Amino acid sequence: MKHFIGLVGTNSDQSTNRQLLQFIQTYFKDQATIELMEIKGLPVFNKPKDRIVPDEVKVMANKIEQADGVIISTPEYDHAVPASLMNALNWLSYGIYPFVDKPVMITGASYGTLGSSRAQAHLRQILDAPELKARIMPSSEFLLAHSLQAFNEDNQLLDSSQVEKLTGLFADFITFVDLINQLIHAHGSNKKAAENFSWDNL
Repeated sequence: MKHFIGLVGTNSDQSTNRQLLQFIQTYFKDQATIELMEIKGLPVFNKPKDRIVPDEVKVMANKIEQADGVIISTPEYDHAVPASLMNALNWLSYGIYPFVDKPVMITGASYGTLGSSRAQAHLRQILDAPELKARIMPSSEFLLAHSLQAFNEDNQLLDSSQVEKLTGLFADFITFVDLINQLIHAHGSNKKAAENFSWDNL
């Protein structure tokens, strides 16, 4: 059985993106184990010259490294991902590179109509950065609009068409993970390229 990390892309205590990941965790428990990972409490990234990464970031990086894939659920603030998610990804690409060639599925929930579509596009750009170089599942947006009304008291999605779409995307992600795991021949070179990359040398 696959083991995934469900990265909660916000530091909000009351987030429908956390709810969405909790639903995925429960609904697909027979297909994969999903461990939710919070980004609350991380220090603000300040590019320390000693390149010492906080212990909690090292723990996160190790869990991501060991996982078969990562599912990130992001809200949308001002057409972008939250600062807290960018902060976490900054730490997770500074002297440690757990996302290199890691299969990633992106989801998102928002209170409005667009369901975090611009934030998801923004996140794809970030994950494609030289220091991250994740393998992002293409053409796979899951956009949960009007998310405050999307769940019942048992945290089940009310819209059966959304459940059907998510089920198909989750099945695709498992297949995508299997495919990516065959594309390992350049992993060492990709990891080294991420380690050696520096914007100062451009």
